[in-house]
Amino acid sequence: MTRQTVRIGSASGFWGDTAAAAPQLVRGGDIDFLVFDYLAEVTMSIMAAQKAKDPAAGYATDFVQITMKSLLPELKARGIRVVANAGGVNPLACRDALAAVAASLGVPLSIGVVLGDDLGGQADALRAAGTTEMFSGAPFPARLASVNAYLGALPIARALDAGADVVITGRCVDSAVTLGVMVHAFGWQADEHDRLAQGTLAGHLVECGAQATGGLFTDWDTVPGWDDIGFPIVEARADGSFEITKPPGTGGLVSPQTLCEQLLYEIGDPRAYHVPDVACDFTRVRFEQTGPDRVRVTGARGRPPSATYKVSATHPDGFRNVALLVVAGEQAARKARRTGEALLARMQRMLAEQALPAFTETRIEVIGGEDMFGALARPEAREVVLKLAARAPSKASLELFAREFAPAGTSMSPGTTGFGGGRPTPSPVIRLFSFLVDKASVPVEIDVDGVRHAVSIPVAGGFDARELPPARCFAEGPLPAGTRTVPLIALAHGRSGDKGDKANIGIVARHPEWLAPLSAWLTPERVAAHFAHNGPSRVERFDLPGFDAMNFLLHDVLGGGGMASLRTDNLAKCYAQVLLQMQVPAPAGFED
Repeated sequence: MTRQTVRIGSASGFWGDTAAAAPQLVRGGDIDFLVFDYLAEVTMSIMAAQKAKDPAAGYATDFVQITMKSLLPELKARGIRVVANAGGVNPLACRDALAAVAASLGVPLSIGVVLGDDLGGQADALRAAGTTEMFSGAPFPARLASVNAYLGALPIARALDAGADVVITGRCVDSAVTLGVMVHAFGWQADEHDRLAQGTLAGHLVECGAQATGGLFTDWDTVPGWDDIGFPIVEARADGSFEITKPPGTGGLVSPQTLCEQLLYEIGDPRAYHVPDVACDFTRVRFEQTGPDRVRVTGARGRPPSATYKVSATHPDGFRNVALLVVAGEQAARKARRTGEALLARMQRMLAEQALPAFTETRIEVIGGEDMFGALARPEAREVVLKLAARAPSKASLELFAREFAPAGTSMSPGTTGFGGGRPTPSPVIRLFSFLVDKASVPVEIDVDGVRHAVSIPVAGGFDARELPPARCFAEGPLPAGTRTVPLIALAHGRSGDKGDKANIGIVARHPEWLAPLSAWLTPERVAAHFAHNGPSRVERFDLPGFDAMNFLLHDVLGGGGMASLRTDNLAKCYAQVLLQMQVPAPAGFED
């Protein structure tokens, strides 16, 4: 029998999130399910390297040895079931480790594992077929660190249907751990696209943990209790409607504003947010405050999904090294920048003299000199950090980089002092390579207590981009008369994140009457000019009339993104803060 209501707590937004979240939700959240999201592309490459050294490694060990070991008896006693993508690149080893912990505690436990995302066995065939990167067109890498398809919610639901107390997955869509619970609890079918879209939205809102409850909120000074910030709970219903809340008595803030910022986080086209189970349209989503720290979310719509899975592969691409020095005094930023330029010139000359490969990419950033803000940078501070980064095909080249960085402390700028833990160490560069594969070519299984079952995944697809509404639909009111300007942050709030080598910036008008002049001013061309120092190749804008928002997608601005980037903000976490400093015309009637 299907349920009518279910409460799902989200206890992790990444591998390394606070260990306080799960106990808080288990003991104070009155939840039925506990879900965890651990995986990012960088995480997969780290886990792949661990597995290469130890066949029993390659998963989120703290999920087993810290969280589950401490909470397993309580989870079992309360009847709380768990879904986690903690399996990384070795979900069966994660299962075995968890089973050993359960046995040592005397807790009977049924464990389900989702299998099929690892496409390492298909790498040669994919290379031979001429598979190219879906954005850049680059050829298939000669060597791979990991290659995993983003699976959906259906296999998770099937493992729960089979009675698993805990479901462990490898790579899956971040929101799938929540949507899988809802498909299981409510018996949703593959063609109930609006409900699947609502469930995906619920998962997207809570997949980053406390980012849904006030973490990273633009108006950060209105968010109480960071030390005990509440983690989000989805209270979902069988008709697809849901509310977001948090455990009573915890810190944080659940409001339409905190949630609309999170909806905009790391999305591209909100008309077509693709997951394996459904193509979501978030443009008409609405948020309604229904009580203290409780918000009702409606309006997501769904279309049939595509016939493909997105696959993220990671591959080695040389080495990198990063070094830091503090520089203080008058004109600190100028001194630091000259120091960096001199060091790189010396290093490149020495590499040539020693017949070592030259640096293939270098970057100088002055932290405190507001390099992130481009033309809007303010006057120099009197203390800054010089960050010098380089990439090369040879580790030996970057060992020279490490040796030759420190001499700046006695031969260059006055006011230079050390910073950090000594000589920097070269590390591998891991680059992302994304492509699509037919769902029909990816067999998916679940393993529940050692018994394998094939999972039937709908593969026909059906998404048709011609059905999408216009990307830009806001009326553009006349720009205010006069010359008075204010920072955009006075009129809007926002959130930014990365999509590979792209940055997305979501901007939400603080008042509906300010939307028309903002729409007229915030053109893709003006946003591109604001970020000219990062050199976007293209900027797109997508409107979300449901909650007075715009989403900007900046292409080719992260230096490769993730571990491939030498930039301080390689994940676009600060891009919204930079855009919110843009000077915009003050609307009529605006008062500071």
